[in-house]
Amino acid sequence: MEEAPKSGKYALVIIDMQNDFVLPGAPAGVAGAYATIPQIRKLLDFFRTRGWPVFHAVREYRADGSDIEITRLDEFLKGRRYVVPGTPGCEIVAELAPVEGEYRIVKNRFSAFMKTELDFMLRRLGVTRLAVCGTQYPNCIRATIFDAICYGYQVTSVTDATSAQTPEVAAANIRDLENVGVACLRLEEFLDSL
Repeated sequence: MEEAPKSGKYALVIIDMQNDFVLPGAPAGVAGAYATIPQIRKLLDFFRTRGWPVFHAVREYRADGSDIEITRLDEFLKGRRYVVPGTPGCEIVAELAPVEGEYRIVKNRFSAFMKTELDFMLRRLGVTRLAVCGTQYPNCIRATIFDAICYGYQVTSVTDATSAQTPEVAAANIRDLENVGVACLRLEEFLDSL
């Protein structure tokens, strides 16, 4: 395992890069998600090469909708079901599939921290800094980053490895994150900073 940067130990958190959110035509597809796969893969390979911790935070909903957010419940119960365990749509896209030693965190809310073991595991591993990417900005990315700040982590949002439905939505969220002190960097800028 390569030594962590002097500024603290990093972990990578990849959020919701599942077939039902990423693949073109998917039931809950995010317009910009598929295009981010190559950048996320480069970032993932960078962390893997160094033996740094990688967390795949994924969304799962029971088929009966009993654990889905209230804002999505009606649509879900009317038949637009997605990320149901055991379905192909719940799986992480093949290009980013976890390998042995990586962590899979199951969440059923926007934040990867809410009612999950993520904070406990990061602290157990001695992580103080997070690189966050995936989909999508105004929901799961933003909620996870804000919770990470509340828990005391230094956070970098890797902007070209993160998606939103439109470039305008992404830009507005990046601006908001920068205003609370989050480093918002393109992949090459992030890698150069290490």
